[in-house]
Amino acid sequence: MIIMNDITEKILILLWGGLEFGYSYSPGKKWRALKNVSRRWKQIDEAALHKGIRSLYRLDIIDKIEDLQGFKITLTDKGRFRALNIALNSIKNKGGLWDGKWRMVAFDIPEKYKKGRDALRQRLRKIGFCELQKSILISPYDCEKEMLQLVEFFHVEKYVRFGILEKIDNESYFRGKFKITKSLK
Repeated sequence: MIIMNDITEKILILLWGGLEFGYSYSPGKKWRALKNVSRRWKQIDEAALHKGIRSLYRLDIIDKIEDLQGFKITLTDKGRFRALNIALNSIKNKGGLWDGKWRMVAFDIPEKYKKGRDALRQRLRKIGFCELQKSILISPYDCEKEMLQLVEFFHVEKYVRFGILEKIDNESYFRGKFKITKSLK
């Protein structure tokens, strides 16, 4: 088990922010990602930053690639998975008022990708999604960005769909499951 402190988690989230920038489709989302990374970057003490980077490098969470302009730090697969887990765990903590929309993840992943399918289903349940059916899960949390990254991590993009529902027939049951009492509607 990897034990990480506050600084190493912040560094990981900052590096993940670079990936978030790359996955952003609109200029507005790219701008928000950059502002978020910039704000967080300014909050880290320089000495703690260097110590945290060395620690992450020793844990094989980041890799240093040297080129003609110096070097750049990238996330390893292990680091991407760790950063993704931090981002996913934050979904349940988003709190605030519910916007009245349900986020749905539906998948039909072939048997040859069983490991990815099972890992995806398990991870969705762990972060608080509820099953509508075995391969259709819903959540009230705004999590499209995290879901796209999770699906890409397991290499099952071709078989997974994400949607936003405005109404669901047994909504009161799911409102109770998620302990939703108030919404913005």
